[in-house]
Formats: sequence, C-alpha cells, structure tokens
Amino acid sequence: MAILDLRRLTRSAIVLSLALAPPVAVRAETAIHFTLDRRIDGPAAPFFLAIDRGYFKTEGLDVTVDAAGGPLDAINRLATGSHDMGVSDINLLIKSRDAAATPVKAVLAVFDKPAYAIIARRSRGIVTPGDLEGKKLGAPAADPAFAQWPVFAKVNGIDTAKVAVENVGAPVRDPMLAAGEVDAIVGCSFTSYLDLKSRGVPPDDLLVMLMADHGLMLYGDAIMVAQKFAREKPQAVRAFLRAYMRALQDTVRDPARAVEAVLGRSDDAKKDVELERLRMAIRDNILTRAAQITGYGGIDPERLAAAIDQLAVAYRFKAKDKAADAFDPSFLPPAAERRVGELGAR
Repeated sequence: MAILDLRRLTRSAIVLSLALAPPVAVRAETAIHFTLDRRIDGPAAPFFLAIDRGYFKTEGLDVTVDAAGGPLDAINRLATGSHDMGVSDINLLIKSRDAAATPVKAVLAVFDKPAYAIIARRSRGIVTPGDLEGKKLGAPAADPAFAQWPVFAKVNGIDTAKVAVENVGAPVRDPMLAAGEVDAIVGCSFTSYLDLKSRGVPPDDLLVMLMADHGLMLYGDAIMVAQKFAREKPQAVRAFLRAYMRALQDTVRDPARAVEAVLGRSDDAKKDVELERLRMAIRDNILTRAAQITGYGGIDPERLAAAIDQLAVAYRFKAKDKAADAFDPSFLPPAAERRVGELGAR
C-alpha cells in the first residue's frame, strides 16, 4: 500500500511540475515573400514543391510565392522591398544594378543557360542562324531575349541590315509566326514553342535555336534577394537555398510528380503542357553539361566576365568592372548538396 501511495505521489509531483514549468519556446518561422518573374508554370515547380513537401518549414521558413508580370517586375519588387526574395533574369539585374544601383543581388543560378531563343519556321528555309538574312523577324522591343539579338547576330556573323526586324507586341508575336506573317521570332524557348504547337504549327516545322547553343555565354534566371533582407536575415537566405536545392533535385529526378505542385495553383495549367515545358527547361537550361560537372547553382567567374563582355555589345556600362558584383556566392549550399544526382528527367 505504501508503495502505491508513493507512486501516486510521484506521478502527482511530475504532473504538478509540468503544469508549473515555463512554456517551451517554439521556434518562430521566418516569413519570406517570394516573387516569380512570370506566371505560374512548369519550371516554377521546385519552389512550390519545397512548400508542399515541407522543405521550407523544416528550415524554419514560412514562404509565400507570387506570380509576376515579367522579369523587370520581379526585380522592381525586390528593389522596393515589397518582396524579400525572387527569381528573375540575371542579365537584366546586371544592367539594372549598373544603371540605378538596384539593391538586389543574385545568389543562385537557376538556369545555367538562358531560355533566349530564335524560334523559326523550317518551311521558310531557316535551318541555321545565317538563314535569317533576308527574312522577317518578329520581336517585342522590350523583350529580354530581343536585347540579346545584337550579340547573337555578332557571334554568328549575321548582317543585321539584311534582317527585317518588326517590333510586335508580345501577345501577337506567336500568332504572327503561326499565321506566317513573320518567318521567325525572338522569345523564350519553352513558352513560344509550346504556344505555337497549341496553335497548330507542326512541331517538325519549328526550329528552336537557343542562343546559348550558338555562342552566347550568358547565364539565365537566378534566385535573387533584396540586400536589406540579406543583411538582416542571412541565415534565412541560406535556409531558403538549401530547401530549394532539395526540391530541385526531386524535380529533376521526377518531373512528372513535381509538376503536380503547380497544377493546383494555376487555373489554366494543363499537365501535359506544363510537364513538357518543365522537361524542356530541365534539358536545355538546368541540367546542362556545366551543371553536371560543377553542380547546380554556381557561376564560373571567367564565364560571367565573358558574358558581361557580350552584354556590352548592346549595352553601355557605367562601370563594367563592377558588374560581376551582381552575383554573391556566399549563400550557396555546400557543393555536395548541389551535385547533380540521378540523371534522366522522366
């Protein structure tokens, strides 16, 4: 009986001590307001996959992701502080920082090669870059891809005086090529190609010339951070990149599953279209030869310097020697975490 009483007293003491003990501190999650550089589509899958699989939460982050109207919109959001981190075109960031000291830096290269492309109709006699001479090229004047047209023309020996460039609005660019009103367009490879297919253009009549496969040294989209946020919460930036890298590895291994993360977040997304778009981005822009050798996310300083020299063909820098400062590698996950894993996008 005495033993039972002692046990009751012990249990009561434990319960009382737990009730009187101060509450255990719960780690507060750091909020990160993240912006895409376009609408929600297949290539955005890793960002949403990191949310759905709890990778951000595991790192102590509460991440929200917004669509945007374009790459400059995304950079402006970061510059004004309405968003903490985002993804956008690193070449546009380099020029923006040079022109206006934009307080934003890139911290991880998402696209080792940009999606800038010439999309042409083979039936118009276009097979090589030189075949554009004597043809009509449609391009929005403000399009980031068209900004690289002078570089593309120079490195491929194209006489631009022999190419009729028509300034067209982005909404009518693809329809004009589909209707045969122009012979080729300048745009984003995985956007225009799939749009043209949906408009009835036979795939075997479409030629996608990635500028990066024809002499351009440029990098593409990169994860960026507002410098104020990076100064105040550097560990959150590192945590974000760790979680993103886990999701990217998952996406490359199994894009068919990963693309599910974007379908419920876009009213007009169709799985077959977004899966093909994602596979194109993985094949052409993410899982490049350079990435397979050195891993995802990093930037080679010598290549970046060559890319800046190419940008200078069409853009007059105020301080070209400082342009490389647009990329800060100090937040990158360790090389072992960025190593390319199992290959083969299914």
